[in-house]
Amino acid sequence: MLQLNVKNETSRLRAVILGTAVSNGPTPEPHEAYDPKSLEHILKGTYPTEENMVKEMEALNDVFLKYDVQVFRPEIIENYNQIFSRDIGFVIDDYFIKANILPDRERELDAIQYVIDRIEPAKVVRPPEEVHIEGGDVMLWDDHIFIGTYKGSDYKDYITARTNMHGVNFIKEMFPNKIVKEFDLVKSRIEPRDNALHLDCCFQPVGKDKGVIYKSGFREEADYLYLVNLFGKENLFHIEREEMYHMTSNFFSIDTDVVVIEKNFTRLKNWLLEKGFTVEEVPYAEISKQEGLLRCSTLPLIRD
Repeated sequence: MLQLNVKNETSRLRAVILGTAVSNGPTPEPHEAYDPKSLEHILKGTYPTEENMVKEMEALNDVFLKYDVQVFRPEIIENYNQIFSRDIGFVIDDYFIKANILPDRERELDAIQYVIDRIEPAKVVRPPEEVHIEGGDVMLWDDHIFIGTYKGSDYKDYITARTNMHGVNFIKEMFPNKIVKEFDLVKSRIEPRDNALHLDCCFQPVGKDKGVIYKSGFREEADYLYLVNLFGKENLFHIEREEMYHMTSNFFSIDTDVVVIEKNFTRLKNWLLEKGFTVEEVPYAEISKQEGLLRCSTLPLIRD
C-alpha cells in the first residue's frame, strides 16, 4: 500500500505520478482547445509535436531518477493527451482527492487506477458532482491550503474557470483544522497573457518561506496582499506578464532546496541560485504551449 503524505509543496519528494506524452494524438482542432494558449498555437501552426513533448517529459523523469524518486506513469490511452496529471487528482495529507474534471477527460483517471488501487480505499475521495476542483488550483503550505477559483457570475461560460466555490467549501469542510484561503483569479478565453488557468500559473511557494508571484493574476488586490503579508515582500519573486505567459511560476520542488525549472527561465534561475537553491533545468517550452508546465504534469503522492 502507498502511505500518502503531502502537506506542502516543497518537502522532500518520494513518490509522484508523472504524466505522459506518448500517443498524444493529432493536433486538436481550434474548437477542441481547452485554453487560449493552446488555441493560439493551433492557429499559428506551432502546436507541439509528440516527439518533442516525449523528450521533454523524459528529461524531467531523468531528474526524478537522479533524486531517487519513485515515479508512476499513466497507462497509455491511444491518441489521447495525458500530460497534465495534476488536473485529475491531488493529495492533501493522506487523502487522494479525485478531481471532477471536464467530462471528456474522465479516462485519464482510469489510466492511473492501478496507482489508486494501492491506496487505502477509505483515503480515496470523490467530491459531489457540483464540486469543481483541479489540482493546479490547490496548493498546500503546512497549516494553509491555498485554492484558486473564479467568482465571476459568468463562471459557467468560461472553460478556463476550473475550480468553483463549491470546491473551496468542500475542502474547508474536509479539512476544518486547516486555514483554507481562496484566491479569485483573472480568466480569459482569448488572451493567454491574461489568463491564470490555475493558481500555479500566478503563484507558487518555494523553499521554506519564499514564493514566486504574478500580481496581475489576482482579480482582487487584497488576495495578492494576503500572500505578501504571509510571506513578506522581500521573500517573493515578482514575475512580469510575459513571464507569466511562459509559465514561470509553474516550476516543481523536489526538496526545500532543490527546484526544477524550465531551462529558459534565466531571471528565476538567478534569483533561486542567489537564495541558495540547487536548480535543475529541463527543456519544457513545447509542453508550455498547452498552458501547463512542470507542476501541471506532476501529481505528488508522498513527501517527507
